[in-house]
Amino acid sequence: MKLHTIDTGFFKLDGGAMFGVVPKTIWNRTNPADENNLCTWAMRCLLVEDEGRLILIDTGIGNKQDERFFSHYYLHGDASLDSSLAKSGFHRDDITDVFLTHLHFDHVGGAVVREGDKLAPAFKNATYWSNEQHWEWAVNPNEREKASFLKENILPIQESGQLKFIPAEDGFKFTDNISIKFAYGHTDAMMLPLINYKGHSVLYMADLLPSVGHIPLPYVMAYDMFPLKTLREKKLFLTEAIEKRYILYLEHDPVNECCTLHQTEKGIRLKETFNLKEI
Repeated sequence: MKLHTIDTGFFKLDGGAMFGVVPKTIWNRTNPADENNLCTWAMRCLLVEDEGRLILIDTGIGNKQDERFFSHYYLHGDASLDSSLAKSGFHRDDITDVFLTHLHFDHVGGAVVREGDKLAPAFKNATYWSNEQHWEWAVNPNEREKASFLKENILPIQESGQLKFIPAEDGFKFTDNISIKFAYGHTDAMMLPLINYKGHSVLYMADLLPSVGHIPLPYVMAYDMFPLKTLREKKLFLTEAIEKRYILYLEHDPVNECCTLHQTEKGIRLKETFNLKEI
């Protein structure tokens, strides 16, 4: 097995929304905001070579939306999905599986491309993986969350016939080396891959833990649909990460790819940060 970091660029989101009830005087120390109160965040995906399969976990925001849409998110950086795949020696046509942790636009946008006046899967040879519970949640969204579930990012996947569902069963074995954990606070039935890699357990955190700045338990995003559920899930997941010595892979941290945790007198805190290639 090999793991490859796939950087797809940076975007900006409101700092207050990203940290919920935590005051700016506190979160601004770790994630400094610009003059518009916006913080920079990564869209860091993961490529897994596993038993003849090439599995891409999440796809970034993509490039098919219009200028007005992108003006809200200030995309920047030199990396793209295609350039990062090429850096690892691959092309999008090599991808056998696209694993979508959830269907918010910054995770699924790159899964679909615009070809003239049509929308089509960006990975023509891949099977796309979601779960039925989350899919139904996304295609029939609530009023609060529907701005994150864009039909043009989602429906073409199903219409292509390339979509398959994973059972919403915690611990489901996606491959011999990848099992799936589920979290329900950020959005319904978000999937977190737990990967056995070089004798380590690497947990892809998606939006349960966006960055090292979110490690303290009360640091919960205002974007989360069920913040008290997120609070409970964070405590369970992060405690387990300490007990089982997980390496946490961070999708949105603008600086840090991976981290480990430890228990301190102040609670669960950051132990180390490092890049994936250092494992």
